[in-house]
Amino acid sequence: MHLHREPKAHTEISTQRIEAFSDGIFSIAITLLVLEIKVPEFPEGGNGLAAKLLSLWPSYFGYVFSFVMIGIHWANHHYIFKLYERSDHNFLMLNIFYLMCISFLPFPTAVLARYIEIVAKQETVAVFYAFGLFLPAFAWLLMWLYASHNHRLLHPRLDANFKRHLTRRYFLTNLFYLGAITLSFWHGLVGLGLCVGLTLLYILPTRPPVYNKPDE
Repeated sequence: MHLHREPKAHTEISTQRIEAFSDGIFSIAITLLVLEIKVPEFPEGGNGLAAKLLSLWPSYFGYVFSFVMIGIHWANHHYIFKLYERSDHNFLMLNIFYLMCISFLPFPTAVLARYIEIVAKQETVAVFYAFGLFLPAFAWLLMWLYASHNHRLLHPRLDANFKRHLTRRYFLTNLFYLGAITLSFWHGLVGLGLCVGLTLLYILPTRPPVYNKPDE
């Protein structure tokens, strides 16, 4: 007796390999952050090593802030993939774009750490860093809009109001980051302050998903 099975190439793509690959990229991006904290050059027998280490505070700030940001993205990625029932080629490519934006973040972090203390360069540094934070948020929104359109990749019973709630949340996140970029052109530290505020906001727990009953 032969069981009928669809050819493997005809089946819809599972999200498991996407999640596993994404976890690897998150791990690499977070590891790259600490490599930007350089051991200070110090003459043998000299004094003041503590002061030298304290002078690296921009690197510490960039590391902690970007680590938390990537950690939040990883937590949200873990959360949202519970809502995705399946995948397809277009969604896979959007996730690749999102991961590219995540892996880019260590570079603006390094620029921030190196130049934030120079007053004349603070606006440029803040704009570039806020733009680095905006990119994965924008890619995330594209992924969600594609997956949620007509419940394309979502469970058919996922509540429509809950879906709209997430859509509004992701749109607002992008607007706030665009606001941070705009503010940074005027005052770099104010723009960075808005970025920090957004980070603190997204540390809060996310609402659990809501599903309709089968007969609704």
